[in-house]
Amino acid sequence: MARFTLPRDLYHGKGALEVLKDFEGKRAMICVGGGSMKRFGFLDRAESYLKEAGMEVKIFEGIEPDPSVETVMKGADAMAEFEPDWIIAMGGGSPIDAAKAMWIKYEYPEVTFEDMCKVFGLPKLRTKARFCAVSSTSGTATEVTAFSIITDYEKGIKYPIADFEITPDVAIVDPDLAETMPQKLVAHTGMDAMTHSVEAYVSTANCDYTDALAIHSIEMIQADLVDSYNGDTAARDRMHNAQCLAGMAFSNALLGIVHSMAHKTGAAFADYGAHIIHGAANAMYLPKVIAFNAKDETAKKRYGVIADYMKLGGTNDDEKVKLLIDYLRKMNDDLKIPHCIKNYGEDSYPTENGFVPEEVFLERLPEIAANAILDACTGSNPRQPSQEEMEKLLKCCYYDTEVDF
Repeated sequence: MARFTLPRDLYHGKGALEVLKDFEGKRAMICVGGGSMKRFGFLDRAESYLKEAGMEVKIFEGIEPDPSVETVMKGADAMAEFEPDWIIAMGGGSPIDAAKAMWIKYEYPEVTFEDMCKVFGLPKLRTKARFCAVSSTSGTATEVTAFSIITDYEKGIKYPIADFEITPDVAIVDPDLAETMPQKLVAHTGMDAMTHSVEAYVSTANCDYTDALAIHSIEMIQADLVDSYNGDTAARDRMHNAQCLAGMAFSNALLGIVHSMAHKTGAAFADYGAHIIHGAANAMYLPKVIAFNAKDETAKKRYGVIADYMKLGGTNDDEKVKLLIDYLRKMNDDLKIPHCIKNYGEDSYPTENGFVPEEVFLERLPEIAANAILDACTGSNPRQPSQEEMEKLLKCCYYDTEVDF
């Protein structure tokens, strides 16, 4: 038996934010990030709608990119004090992910962060509050997923929380919010969405319900991502839907080792100048992982189906896999995303010498590989890597060398 779970309600299209005025409750806490929702007026609008619905509103702001365990605990304390019956998370993946984890701690104060990270092991939520997610970026799709990513900066590791309990009750997918994204964010979130779709389609947990979502979102992303990056607002509006469909697919079909590797490299080199931004990491690693997974015959056939839907050509699955890899690498070029960690430079742009020194990468490689194998996303990957294979694969992602094993 398998399960397919989505939010109870999904409101989409321009102006969808206005549905907040129809919510029923006494108190709502809005969780937001670094200021873009306030700067563009969406926070004020959301607060006004909730007050129109008769609610008392409190704002928890300043949730950082790659939210920390400490921020989660601080937000949960604020919720315990205010006692909201609605949690409204607004913004990109970071504030929504953080608010999901805060929600768990609010409902069950005795739960530790380690408890939260037990895959599909959470207690029943909604004893105190319901959850609404309002997405402003077109990539993470956390507004419809059973996942949250929280960073333990002491360990330099991003941990996925995975449980259908944290699937939001309501998702609001309003393209007005996404039109404010800076260009670099369009690139990274878009390739995150592409990775979600591709990994969901070849995941060992795929099914008829997820396949349709994954394939259609791939077609939409292929059609619209580069145009969205180059300023086409209609394409950007469509990308907001495409990434949501990708999220519906992967929330139920799960992911693979592209995400495992991205989670475990993202904060691993922060002491050398920067995070490897999640969407950029996925973009760099996806072609390598496709080459690795395609050694599995079932995965190779499914990559061939993706290539067919993308109309890439090829007379057999080997040719189709190569054409798919080449296409994704060209997308990275069009979006100014580097092909490997070695060339990952300031502000995530390609450079000859990136911020991760070779000797540091090699020194940390065994631990990163071990952590990636243990990541929650690895179990549904179509090919299970050994420690040696994961290290070799990560080296290919560092040097941009061919995957031939």
